[in-house]
Amino acid sequence: MGTRRSTLPGIGIQYDFATEGGRHISVVVHDDGRRFLGFYSEDDPDACQHAVPLSSDEATALAHLLDAAPTDAVRTGGIDLVTERIPVTSKSPYGGKLLGDTKARTRTGASIVAVLRRASAHPSPEPDFRLAIGDTLVAVGTRQGVDALADIIAGTSSGATLSDD
Repeated sequence: MGTRRSTLPGIGIQYDFATEGGRHISVVVHDDGRRFLGFYSEDDPDACQHAVPLSSDEATALAHLLDAAPTDAVRTGGIDLVTERIPVTSKSPYGGKLLGDTKARTRTGASIVAVLRRASAHPSPEPDFRLAIGDTLVAVGTRQGVDALADIIAGTSSGATLSDD
């Protein structure tokens, strides 16, 4: 499977690929940052059947869902540990805040073991590490803890602390 990149003058860039099943899918990245996911007819690869607009945050979330190499759970003493990447989106209340402000470990039991920023990685960040929109947190914990941490970072958590079972 190959990906084709085409410049769309005055619009942006279109990335096309065909699935093993023969479906044509494209992503158009507009110069202003908007993105569209396009699905094409099997009979006519130039006929777009449906286009889905994606915000930058939605495109990031979709990319994480489609990650071909997710980290598997590790079973230790009856507890399943998972590692997950959590994006700090523009909707996060923690963009520009200190990592310690999340109280991640206290609230969820999950640990933030690294922060990925553009082309660099910050392993074992200290509580005074300042988060930025666009960062990706690498978290380790139970499925429940990591999911709760993702909700906190996204700003969708009720703020409740996980109870010790």
